[in-house]
Amino acid sequence: MELNGKVALVLGAIKGIGKGVGLALAREGVKVVLNYYDWEESLGQMKQDIEEAGADCLVVKTDLLDTDKVASLVDKAIDKFGRLDILVNNIERGGWPVVHGAYVREQWDLEMATTLRAKWWVYTSALPFLKASGDGAVVNISSIAGCTGRSGPAGRVFNDGYAAANRAVSSLTETWAREGAPEVRVNEVMLGFFETRHGPQTRGWDLLTEAQRDEIIDHTLLRRVGAIEDVAKAVLFVIRDAPFMTGSLLRLDGGYLLGGEYLEPMPKGVI
Repeated sequence: MELNGKVALVLGAIKGIGKGVGLALAREGVKVVLNYYDWEESLGQMKQDIEEAGADCLVVKTDLLDTDKVASLVDKAIDKFGRLDILVNNIERGGWPVVHGAYVREQWDLEMATTLRAKWWVYTSALPFLKASGDGAVVNISSIAGCTGRSGPAGRVFNDGYAAANRAVSSLTETWAREGAPEVRVNEVMLGFFETRHGPQTRGWDLLTEAQRDEIIDHTLLRRVGAIEDVAKAVLFVIRDAPFMTGSLLRLDGGYLLGGEYLEPMPKGVI
């Protein structure tokens, strides 16, 4: 996809990964609509970063848990730029048993409503415009929690509902790829541990002991957490450089899922 002049809607763009992806798209000449709802204290820095990037940008505050307001978010993008080509579905809530403790109903419902329902509502509202572009792209951001569940070192970070919701995102990715074709490609970038998501710049990370944090890093083949730049590059690849990819999952976890198994040297054998 030629990115210059395209229009992208990026969810969860107030800081961290969402903002990083929005900035990366803007630097490629994409007009960006950046949605946020909470973390209001980060708004000034986000606007400053966008201005420094020279972005043609619209910042919109929308509570995506209120399904009646989702369509108006998409309408604002269309009113401002006249089209919509890209949707980065970067919205989630949950994880961190060490933060939230045992489930109460409100926490469970909030995880499902944010990680699944909000994604579905935004995608459904955006789909007619993405199809009208003739060369649309959707990127769903998910977590390896959908593969690990509450197990191993990640069990202190990923709780049951968060894991189940992220496994369901893969189902949505495949369904939407069928629904969007051939005008819209839909793919998924599945994240492991990142600096601003389940990593050192989150409050849950500091609640783990040093040994528990080391266990997560040791379980990761590349022996580090991911950076925002790692996600931005992956999303750009999926949108810009993979025109024959749809319904696919790109796992970006530094080898966490593989790191639980050790490799022994080949034996000498008997012959």
